[in-house]
Amino acid sequence: MSQTTTAATPPSQLTEAATFADQGRRTPPASTADRAIKRRRVLDILDAKGQDSLLLTTHTALAWYLDGSRVHISLAGDPIAALLVDQDGDHLVTFNNEAGRIAAEELPAGVSLHTAPWYGNLHEAAAAVGRSSGEGSGTPLAEASVATELRAARQHLLPGESARYAHLSAELAGIMTDVLSTARPDTTEFELVSALAGRVVGAGAEPLVLLCNGSSRSDFRHPLATHAPLGRRAMAVVCARRDGLVANITRWVRFDAGTPEERDAESRIAAVEADIFDATVPGARLDRVFGEIKAAYVRHGFGAEQWEQHHQGGPAGYAGRDPRVTAAATDTVVLNQPFTWNPSGPGVKIEDTVQLTESGIKVLTVDDRWPAATVNGLKRPVTMQL
Repeated sequence: MSQTTTAATPPSQLTEAATFADQGRRTPPASTADRAIKRRRVLDILDAKGQDSLLLTTHTALAWYLDGSRVHISLAGDPIAALLVDQDGDHLVTFNNEAGRIAAEELPAGVSLHTAPWYGNLHEAAAAVGRSSGEGSGTPLAEASVATELRAARQHLLPGESARYAHLSAELAGIMTDVLSTARPDTTEFELVSALAGRVVGAGAEPLVLLCNGSSRSDFRHPLATHAPLGRRAMAVVCARRDGLVANITRWVRFDAGTPEERDAESRIAAVEADIFDATVPGARLDRVFGEIKAAYVRHGFGAEQWEQHHQGGPAGYAGRDPRVTAAATDTVVLNQPFTWNPSGPGVKIEDTVQLTESGIKVLTVDDRWPAATVNGLKRPVTMQL
């Protein structure tokens, strides 16, 4: 088992953190008030399970509980931290070679920092932090065993989270407008996504998904980019993460007037999405929303099998989809919950990040410069004709 050492932030690291802040470097986005609410939610889970502690180990749970801290190095790798929540406090364990950055730029107030050797086992080290000989101590509750409860705990975004999410989403929509409006038929898919990636990173976010298809590859619904030129029309998809929150967006451009069939399909897929929005109301169960999605495809002329050709989206926030909606998803929709639905058909797709508010669906990934049509009272993006 890895050794753990408490690192109640040394004065040298506090000084370093202040210096970084003075230089415009990153400071933890966490709100003390929001973190207190999240801690209460987790303690309520522990109380309901009759357990003393919970070990958080995934990117989604850690970024949510730490209120936006970055606990990754590789976007494709596991977190470089694990966190034990118990009645005494919050104990974050990271590798010794990561502790300096975590202390200076990612550690929220009130979280104790511990280290394990870079070659050690984070989960074992974190589990041992709260272990004592006292009565009632034992193995921490595994995150996977309360996955449903944790999803419910992070459904309702707090005000600080909502503000950060709206800011990221609006920036991402603006980036899509800026980049796609300069595209040309001979622009390659790789050129387009590389321009998008540069802008996303420049905004302090991480591009988790970058997709593009030109007219020669419009049949693919998850089109990783190639050297193919865009041709007469193209789709771009970006999922970007900042402060733990993931915004998702799809946009289309074309370089001619489009065919009557394309314009009709674009209008009908927007009608499918409008029906999904209508079904996304407080108290609705996700499996029943899923039933409405399937019916909407038939209602708007896409056929009963179209929902099987691509996932339909679902709740969003600290994961791209949290979870993807299926007939087995029984979570209940709540106010202030974010969603990204993405209905699609042959050669068409529509996708934005939205939030369910007291006044209804609010689109977050919006840029007023992008052409739009009003669908069921809500402005929705249409294909930009260049």
